[in-house]
Amino acid sequence: MARYTGPKEKIERRLKAKLFLKGERSLSPKSATVKRMYPPGVHGKKISGRPSEFSGQLQAKQRVKKTYRMMERQFKNWAKEAIGGREETGASLIKKLEFRLDNTIYRGGLAQSRDQARQIVSHGHIVVNDRKVSIPSYQVKVGDEIAFREGSKKTKFFSALLPQWIKKQQPPSWIKIDQEKLTLKISGVPNFVESGLNHSDIQSLVEYYSR
Repeated sequence: MARYTGPKEKIERRLKAKLFLKGERSLSPKSATVKRMYPPGVHGKKISGRPSEFSGQLQAKQRVKKTYRMMERQFKNWAKEAIGGREETGASLIKKLEFRLDNTIYRGGLAQSRDQARQIVSHGHIVVNDRKVSIPSYQVKVGDEIAFREGSKKTKFFSALLPQWIKKQQPPSWIKIDQEKLTLKISGVPNFVESGLNHSDIQSLVEYYSR
């Protein structure tokens, strides 16, 4: 299945949740989720009624999956692995999602959205422990150091714009930022509270994939 490339705020409106898919715009009064937080389409305002249990589980699964900008096959495989593993399911899944390289770059302030972080990685701008990595879903681990390639630092994006963004970022406790060198270090393990996810959504998606 091809990746969705349409308006991102339509996803948030349909799922009735702010997923911060548009970077700084998601925080501004111009965001569609502020002005029109109801499903898109001519009948969006008229949709009513209590959703079924399955519908609720499906929407919860979609909210988590769309937050991390993942395709269904990989997301399903990760959820199934977490459900069948020895570690507590929610903690295992959150660790895997948060340790994605693109998510780590976004959470560390090196990109304004996860989509932008994915593009930065796939275009070959990132090195992990001095080794170039171009796979957005690459799993980082404690002790890893993430930086930009030397050649990438010469562009306006990395030399002028990025230093402004990173100063505004409040990273989670498991990421240490060097704002001068524009590098990240993984110093701990992600936790549920800092992930920003809803516990009910995690529980519902576990029930969805356990059927």
